[in-house]
Amino acid sequence: MNTFTIRPMRPDEISLTVDWAAAEGWNPGLADDVCFASVDPEGFFIGELDGAPAATVSCVNYGARFAFLGFYIVRADLRGKGYGLRIWNAAIAHAGPRVIGLDGVTAQQDNYRKSGFHLAYANVRYGGTVAASIAPQADVIALSDVPFAAVEADDATVFPAPRSAFLRAWIGAPGHIGCARVRDGRLAGWGVIRPCRKGFKIGPLVAEDRASAETVLSALVARMGGGEIFLDVPGINREAVALAQDFGLAPVFETARMYTGAIPPLRLERVFGVTSFELG
Repeated sequence: MNTFTIRPMRPDEISLTVDWAAAEGWNPGLADDVCFASVDPEGFFIGELDGAPAATVSCVNYGARFAFLGFYIVRADLRGKGYGLRIWNAAIAHAGPRVIGLDGVTAQQDNYRKSGFHLAYANVRYGGTVAASIAPQADVIALSDVPFAAVEADDATVFPAPRSAFLRAWIGAPGHIGCARVRDGRLAGWGVIRPCRKGFKIGPLVAEDRASAETVLSALVARMGGGEIFLDVPGINREAVALAQDFGLAPVFETARMYTGAIPPLRLERVFGVTSFELG
């Protein structure tokens, strides 16, 4: 029959997308599906061929001006048949007039450009096994003890749109641990570590300087007891790259952060760890 249809996913189906991402080697977090659904439940799409899953994509709308595209996967045996382009177009349409961001496979940049995306910078995933520090972390508290408004305001300096629902879900998800450094009564740095299919990912990691980023990173690793970690770093933030290297982490792969238009100015020098390649 070869009947291809596209529809929004139900919230309980988003786990399929995460499973496919895991099969591609993207190593998603164990609670990613629940957190991602909190942003835009209508932003996840599935393409079905004769009723069977064939392709997925997400394009979640953050407010009226910004969207982020991810989970663009076509089943391996169905690639090159045009199904990917059709579900891609459905995702782009869902964003409407919003500026869209994505972290794309570097080799596919030319294809993304055809849809109006332009390269902003590279994000590099660093990974490795680290030991937990036994040294006490000065000025470090649980992220949940920081007034949410302070976290939200700080996040607004590094992300193109408000994402309150997502932040609440991300900080409070099962297995997620957040830490913050408070200095002179203000938030100097904060981050979240989460268990993944393999090891742990740290993101976001936001700080006013490298020292604060290192303090929070050490605290997060300590609370997980050490192990294999991954940190996604904006390649243009040299202090973040140096921090990852000093922790003994090595590049695993990189993505191309691209946008279809102008976004608000971001303080990327404060981004020591990207939240997620799937949702920005």
